Amino acid sequence: MIGILDSGLGGLGVARMVYDLSDGYDMVFFGDTARGPYGNKSVEMIEKYAMKGLRFLLEKGARLIVVACHDISSSSVLAAASKYPVDIMDAVTPSVKEALDVSRYSRIGIIGTKTTIDSGIYDQKIKESRLWAKVYSNSTPLLTPIVEEGWFKKPETHMIVKKYIQPLKVRQVDTIIAANSYYPSLNDILVRKAGKRIKVVDSSLALVNYLVSFLKNYPHLELKSAKERNIRFFVSDLTHHTEKTAKRLFKKNLHLEQVNVSTY
Repeated sequence: MIGILDSGLGGLGVARMVYDLSDGYDMVFFGDTARGPYGNKSVEMIEKYAMKGLRFLLEKGARLIVVACHDISSSSVLAAASKYPVDIMDAVTPSVKEALDVSRYSRIGIIGTKTTIDSGIYDQKIKESRLWAKVYSNSTPLLTPIVEEGWFKKPETHMIVKKYIQPLKVRQVDTIIAANSYYPSLNDILVRKAGKRIKVVDSSLALVNYLVSFLKNYPHLELKSAKERNIRFFVSDLTHHTEKTAKRLFKKNLHLEQVNVSTY
């Protein structure tokens, strides 16, 4: 079973791509909607909540965990979780690999939450592979609520995206990593505002492509037919708004189950 961990609902985009794979796997998703997204939380709280989310997925039978949240991926949780007998895939590594593959001049821009940007994880991982690379970052806190509200056609959204990307364009980046699980929903706008000379890395697509490649050499998960697959979606707080946002992001009706966060 593949477990997908997120601090909110953005990871449902990753879940949908996993759901659409021609080879089927059991899947369990957990989004911490009661306490997330984590973009404005302290590192200590992110690590505390993320470890609980990881344990929940393990209890549900996950044997491979995909961390769709960049805030979790930029914390020390993954190192701490290495004690568990399960493979864990972070959201940062695939995005960095994709960016380095497509960047012509190694001038890479990052947009994400303040937590992700302040962690310096992208700068660190990019320069581990390419020491001479130039990395420029800009926190973009308004983009997550824009996606949650579904403001894709609002003129304000286009203005905000343009304002966030402009400092990176001034730095003459040739590639931008959209380092948040919500941002692929804005990909068309991001590409348009970035312009033809800048590649925009869809972090969710990069993560799923990385997962597909990994699964080719991963014999521990049993392939299932569409009818046999066990697929469940859990959230820590369930409201009408949560259901509406989940349907928009997953692009299909889905049944959400609420988890009492005080029990784990």
